[in-house]
Amino acid sequence: MYLYVEMWNVTRKWINLSKEERRDVMSKMESRISDMKSKGINNLGWTRNEEHTPYRSDYRYLTVWQMPDIDAAKQLEKNLEEANWYEYFSQANSRGKIISREEAMDFLINLEETSTSFLDA
Repeated sequence: MYLYVEMWNVTRKWINLSKEERRDVMSKMESRISDMKSKGINNLGWTRNEEHTPYRSDYRYLTVWQMPDIDAAKQLEKNLEEANWYEYFSQANSRGKIISREEAMDFLINLEETSTSFLDA
């Protein structure tokens, strides 16, 4: 199983669309989402990033997906490209195979400097 997180802000191109044009883009995306559901891709939810979230990201909107494998993740990415999503939204994505909390903690404990990227605070 994979998790996929999308975070985005609107672009000027989205704002310049009429509400009818925006509705058309979203209707086409809804049809793509319905097709993905039949392939075992589950949308866990959409939200607006709360203003007072500690260490808040700069993205206003986000959604989280659960999917069976990397091929499903690639299908989502293909759908976003085909829908011209990235023209209307400035987006960052994260994806990865679901691992246990224990495995994640063990990985973080046993990190070597060459095994990750890091930022100095």
